[in-house]
This record gives sequence, structure tokens and C-alpha cells, in this order.
Amino acid sequence: MNMPIGMILLLIVGMLVYFGLAQRILDRMRLTDKQALLFIGGIILGSFIDIPIMRSPTEVNINVGGALLPAILSLWLIAKADEPGEKVRAVSASILVAAAVWLGSRYLPYEPENMFIDPKLLYGLAAGLIAYIAGRSRRSAFIGGVLGIILSDIVHMITIMRMGIPGTTNLGGAGAFDVTIIAGIVGVMIAELVGETREKLQGGPVRGNNRPEGLYEFSKEIYPESKKGKPTADGKEAADNEKSDETSS
Repeated sequence: MNMPIGMILLLIVGMLVYFGLAQRILDRMRLTDKQALLFIGGIILGSFIDIPIMRSPTEVNINVGGALLPAILSLWLIAKADEPGEKVRAVSASILVAAAVWLGSRYLPYEPENMFIDPKLLYGLAAGLIAYIAGRSRRSAFIGGVLGIILSDIVHMITIMRMGIPGTTNLGGAGAFDVTIIAGIVGVMIAELVGETREKLQGGPVRGNNRPEGLYEFSKEIYPESKKGKPTADGKEAADNEKSDETSS
């Protein structure tokens, strides 16, 4: 039996986190290594657990690893966002991703053999790209990609229930699990690539009102204020200023 794409990606990300190779991204998302590994482990184990929600007329289950835990993680990250604007962008990105996936499911061929690329990859890549464009930060891109796929799954469930179609709907199960993971990882990767490129082009991260779009993770939470009221890159600028003032006097 082939291992799902989403599971493979999670194992790779877990190894990167364990060996400290994803620290920069986790810092920008306000996650510690332990928190990230805990969620990754929970999502992998939870992918084998389905919680029944409804039995009639349509049987509805929610997959713990494919929907419940990713949704909890996304909502938690939204709550931890220190800027109201970032919360708005994250929610907006989620809605746009859900709308794009819903439209794609209506107008794109349903049979995978009739498409030039695996639908799971197509939806995941498209969702990650849309999530970054709308979110413009690593955290918002991740939230938009993950929560957007889950929302689209919910819309699909509601549509089936309204039409009275008998059968079983599993939120976050099967292919949806792969798409959710792909969308979140792709969104973060694009945000990291663009953010890193912009930082290098402008000689380092600029905070405050002059910071370029796409670098919204840089905030007071990471960069303390100097005594002159300006953010500093490492918290040492204020002390350096004090020493220079003493020397000059």
C-alpha cells in the first residue's frame, strides 16, 4: 500500500523540525519545536481516527488528523497573531481558497485520468499560492491554505446534505488530508521564499510603517523597542546608543 503524499510530507517536515532546520519558519509562525512536533505527531496519528457527527440522512464523519487538529492549529495561530490586520488576512485567505477549490471542483474534470496533473497536487498547489497572495505572511499563508481546504470540505458536505444524496462524507479524510497538508506547506514555502528574497534585496528586515509587504511577521514580539521608540533588530541598539551618548559627553 502506497503511503499518502500528505503523510510523507509531514514526516519530512517533522525531521526538519527535529534537526532544527525549520527554526526560522517556526519563529515567524510563533511555534516552538515541541509544539510543531506535537501537532505533526497528532495529525499523523489522528489521520486514522474518524469521529461520527451524523448518521442520517447522510453519514458524516470528521477525521481528527485531516480536519479537526489542523482546524484547531489554524484557529490557535489566528488567536496568537499580534496584529489585527494579519487576522483579517488569514481569514480572507481561507475564504478565497475555499471559494477557489469549490469552483475548481465544479468546473474541472472529476476523473483524475482526464487531468494533466493529480487533482490533489493541483488543488494543494493552487490553494497554497492563493493563500500566500491573500495572506502575505508565513502564518497567514499556512492558515489560509489549511483552513481554506477544510472550509471547502464543509461546503461540499453541506451541499450533499441539502441535496439529500445518500452516502458517507468524511471531512478531512482520504484525498482531503493530502490536499490540506500540501496547501499549508506550499503556502509557507512560498511565503518563506518571497520573504527571504525581499529581506535580502532591501538589506535586512525593515520594521514599523516602512516594512515591505510580505514581511508581516516582524513585530514587537520579536524586535523590542529601543528607548527612542524605534524597533531594533536584536535588542542591543538601545544599549549601544546609551554607551555612545556617555562617550560623547
